[in-house]
Amino acid sequence: MIACLAAALCAQGPENVLLVVNAKSAESRKIGEYYAFRRRIPPSNRCVIATAPVEEIDRAVYDREIAAAVADHLRRKGLVESVLYIVTTLGVPLKIRGSSGMEGEQAAVDSELTLLYSVIKGKRPALAGGVPNPLFGRQHARYGHPQFPIYLVTRLAAYDVEGVKRMIDRAEAAVNRGVVVLDLKNGGDEPGDDWLRNAALFLPPSRVWLDETPKPVHGVREVIGYGSWGSNDPNRKLRRLGFEWLPGAIATEYVSSNGRTFRRPPENWSFGSPWAGSGQSLAADLIEEGATGASGHVYEPFLSRTPRPDYLFPAYLSGRNLAESFYLSIAWLSWMNIVVGDPLCRLRAPGGGTKPGARR
Repeated sequence: MIACLAAALCAQGPENVLLVVNAKSAESRKIGEYYAFRRRIPPSNRCVIATAPVEEIDRAVYDREIAAAVADHLRRKGLVESVLYIVTTLGVPLKIRGSSGMEGEQAAVDSELTLLYSVIKGKRPALAGGVPNPLFGRQHARYGHPQFPIYLVTRLAAYDVEGVKRMIDRAEAAVNRGVVVLDLKNGGDEPGDDWLRNAALFLPPSRVWLDETPKPVHGVREVIGYGSWGSNDPNRKLRRLGFEWLPGAIATEYVSSNGRTFRRPPENWSFGSPWAGSGQSLAADLIEEGATGASGHVYEPFLSRTPRPDYLFPAYLSGRNLAESFYLSIAWLSWMNIVVGDPLCRLRAPGGGTKPGARR
């Protein structure tokens, strides 16, 4: 029954994807070519913009060189309704400068692009603060237009082009087995820990590794999902998790700036040492280690606006694609969140539970 529901909810394909490539970035062009070939993205669904390949931009640059260019392509090609997912690439700007705080104007480029459907329809949201996500928590709703007047935006990014290619390959080979590792912080008495516990309750017991001890989890085999506090766990010292990640594995961490950059730190970099403005852990490290998808934040999101693992992992393991699973778990748009990965990646029909792998 669950598999039938998932199939009905996840029937979208390459014709529902708009691929955004930056003509001024060699990395973006190479990734776009590879993804378009592997996923058979129609030529009409390939949007080329031209903007400086920098990670942080001003609002005016976003409006003129990204949002306007993508909206124009959607209109000219008659894709406003049929496109459900927008995929940006490494080399497309990552974040928009602005004031900080709950009512600030900072935002991730990708999160702003989620609202482009409404903008095209003449409904432009206010810049200050975020916009409630109409898909949030709607586990059994079929995502589509016009019921949900948003695009789901993900990013094909890693430390380099080869890393992105490997991530795309893993998405096509996704398997529905293995365990979801849920690692609580210290005694686990914060709201984020409650969400991790709830995620464990909503998943088959044989698919969960729930750790409530102060010691961070490392070296687990056959991991298909991972949720934790990242470097915000004071006991987490090691940059690498040492997991055996299965193809299709996704991850989320309650970290304020883990999506701040895709520039590779030095190999000896460790948490607490500044890199790209912060000493916090990086989502790109999870992709480098073998995850197929991950969430991140380009500026401070506040805990209440980070992805909810109790929505994310049950949706994904039941057959929802990567984009829908993440956006079901994100409460606000026009905000700091990014989703890294192929939006069409999804696990095959569940093939039974797998016992947690032994730690190495």
